[in-house]
Amino acid sequence: MLSYLSAGTATSGNNNKAVLLLHAFPLSASMWRPQIESLGEAGFTVIAPNAFGIEGSEEKKSWTCTDYAHELALLLESLEIEKATIVGLSMGGYQAFEFYRLYPDKIASLVLCDTRAEGDAPEARSAREEFIGAIETGGAKEAIRRMIPNYFTHSTYTSRADLVAQAENMIGAQSAAVITAAMRAIMMRSDASALFATIHCPVLVINGAEDKLTTPDTAKSISARIPGSQLRLLADAGHISNMEQPEAFNQALLDHIEKVRLT
Repeated sequence: MLSYLSAGTATSGNNNKAVLLLHAFPLSASMWRPQIESLGEAGFTVIAPNAFGIEGSEEKKSWTCTDYAHELALLLESLEIEKATIVGLSMGGYQAFEFYRLYPDKIASLVLCDTRAEGDAPEARSAREEFIGAIETGGAKEAIRRMIPNYFTHSTYTSRADLVAQAENMIGAQSAAVITAAMRAIMMRSDASALFATIHCPVLVINGAEDKLTTPDTAKSISARIPGSQLRLLADAGHISNMEQPEAFNQALLDHIEKVRLT
């Protein structure tokens, strides 16, 4: 079973009042603390699960986004949540696409954050293989060295040491085996582009305006190809936009959910 952070109390049938938050690689559900607090205060049921092997979730040596989607469905069922807004950032976005493919009836809306839909090109796969080898040798410290510089805007690294430390601590708590298993799941993910024409629920695309990994152009492309979707670019935010600009992120999320509730 998956461990998770939460706020609110799940009520069976409370379809548009539940939010499922899917975290980035190789972080944990703790990255969502600003959203859990804000959404909980607004009266929502919020569930932020940890991927396999993280913070008490069962470890799996080999897993896929499909495996994780099935596990998420079991988690929602155990909490008597029939439908939820699914919010996925980066790796969480890949998982959100797969959850939609398998369980569209369990989704009230989708929020796709700092992510992409396409599968890996051959050069990207080669880079991920090299990353896996480096982590097998250097462990979480090597993951911190490689990932942290890509997360935030330039000014954050000098002005918000506490935020950078939070991200480092999340990665540092993980074993090399857990980090590499998640990377392999990312490598094996399906190309989600074919889903675009089939997505009929409300969709919000959120992206850091200064994201270097999944650029604003990537977000614009996703939004343009999903009928009726909305796009919000967050100023002064990089890849982990929810942590870097929590107030703007929370407002975009709350505005979206309120619209969903009214439809």
